[in-house]
Amino acid sequence: MDAHSRGRAGEIDPADQWVLNPQTGEYELRLNHSAGQSAAGVSHSGTTDSGTHIGGRRTAPAEVPVPGQRRRRPAEQDGTAPGTGTGTGTGTGTGTGTGRRVPPQSRRKRKQGASRKKKVLLWTGGTMAFVLVGGAVGVYAIYNRLDGNIGVVDVGDAAAKTESITGPLNILILGNDVRTGEGNESYGNKDNVTGHADTTFLIHIAEDRTNATAMSIPRDLKTEIPDCPTTVDGVTKVIPGSVGKTKFNESFGVEGRDPGCTMRTITKMTGLPVNHFMMVDFNGVKTLSTAVGGVEVCLAKPINDKKYSKLNLPAGKHRVQGEQALAFLRNRHGLGNESDLDRIKQQQQFLASMMRQLKEDTLSSPTKLLAVADAATQALTVDSGIGSPAKLVTLAKELAKVDLKNITFLTVPVVDNPDEPPNRRATVVLDPVKAPQVFSMIQEDVSFTEVKKKEADAKKAKAAATTKLLEGPKAEAADIRVDVYNGSGTQGAAQATINWLQNDQGVLRSANKGNAPEKAAKTTLTYAPNQADQARALAALMGLPATALKPGTVDAAEREPMKLVLGADYKGAGVSMTAPTKAPDVGQVEADKQVCAQ
Repeated sequence: MDAHSRGRAGEIDPADQWVLNPQTGEYELRLNHSAGQSAAGVSHSGTTDSGTHIGGRRTAPAEVPVPGQRRRRPAEQDGTAPGTGTGTGTGTGTGTGTGRRVPPQSRRKRKQGASRKKKVLLWTGGTMAFVLVGGAVGVYAIYNRLDGNIGVVDVGDAAAKTESITGPLNILILGNDVRTGEGNESYGNKDNVTGHADTTFLIHIAEDRTNATAMSIPRDLKTEIPDCPTTVDGVTKVIPGSVGKTKFNESFGVEGRDPGCTMRTITKMTGLPVNHFMMVDFNGVKTLSTAVGGVEVCLAKPINDKKYSKLNLPAGKHRVQGEQALAFLRNRHGLGNESDLDRIKQQQQFLASMMRQLKEDTLSSPTKLLAVADAATQALTVDSGIGSPAKLVTLAKELAKVDLKNITFLTVPVVDNPDEPPNRRATVVLDPVKAPQVFSMIQEDVSFTEVKKKEADAKKAKAAATTKLLEGPKAEAADIRVDVYNGSGTQGAAQATINWLQNDQGVLRSANKGNAPEKAAKTTLTYAPNQADQARALAALMGLPATALKPGTVDAAEREPMKLVLGADYKGAGVSMTAPTKAPDVGQVEADKQVCAQ
């Protein structure tokens, strides 16, 4: 065996790649163990709801067509690359073709002479070894397998580009309610082969990774759906948006809308750019919950739904997986008003519990991690920006940097739809006061858990900026001179602002200067030192944050106007642009706390 081919890196002898398996009494190649063989003392069936474990040949579930989706097809997707074989699927590594080799006698003797410490280190290293020897055949087969599992949809410019993975991130988690698959027809129309946007979370990861927010969007929220370019079989067509407001869940599936349409709908509704999406259907929920060994949930009251979800659970804690996990997520009968809003609380509890389990248990077990990776990649359809195992791992690492106690689950603030009669209200609309506050806090990376460092830094920065720029005498509205430019990307924003300033605030010396030379991320007000009183007055009227004020160094000529450029943070004429530093009460719950569903 060549030291270069098996790696004498770190002065590890090639013979030490062979490890004694106490279950079988035979030596096994450590690399092949790390590529899927069961560790000593670990017993598992190697199967999930979606088919055979990665140790054997998997029978994939029937795939559901997704608008614009393509399934990755590596050369050796079935895992039969040289050195990996097909296995028996039991997870014990006893089948033929598993890649196990009996080492030469001389190697075996040298292995028996190795130190006990080195044996333990090599054995407990387990599957993590594949990270260190990524060029090996077994690793290549595993990577190809995972890569082939992932469904990919190109959503074009619906996915907001990021300068780097280290910046703030907004990720759409889309639960597709397609009913195809065994047992799923009981949840609705079994002929629904595309599905709709059923369970939806927008995950925001703060730029400094101190906090994250998982915001649920109700399926029955009435909102506007914009026109959506969608590519199918290489042909792009524009799917018309809604005329007026319609249910949010129609942003996907209806008229062939792809997940990019849901991303565009969220951006239009919240003003938040969406960087990536991940979509999972009913079958994926069953597969993932089984792969992690079940998810612990808690009920304040018993549930016995004999007609719909068939969920029958007493009050208290339970570990649910497979069909029962799906029933828990889908059930709404017996909950409060039996509405989607009540069901969302259970969905948030389920996802928070799964995150705790992954971080505290699964990530520390290479065997579990590999099983979950296989199940997750089979369950997911993603955008092309994260359409590979390597990219998904990079994204997961960013989320893993956030402490669980600083991950907040909440529902976008809503109120009953006033256009419906009081006794027949079935939909909701955005809360006109609380919803803009929540969106602004997410945009500004303000933590809903009030991370101490973040809160202290924000107060300190705000106090310093306020003292320098916002305190002092303010000009009368009639004396304010300002030219308004539209860099927000919202058509008519400059004119709407002018109308509000002149008609409602008395700022008559304001003028619409049309579009700015380029789009602006933030609204800015540029002024000269001798215009500071005007700037303070205008900032107070518009609710501009101190960071929006850009003082110059040279005095302006008489009657020269200030320059106001509206940015992407523009939310409408007269709507304050200052993000609150304390969260409104929207029933938020931290991910590290288990709250029993009502």
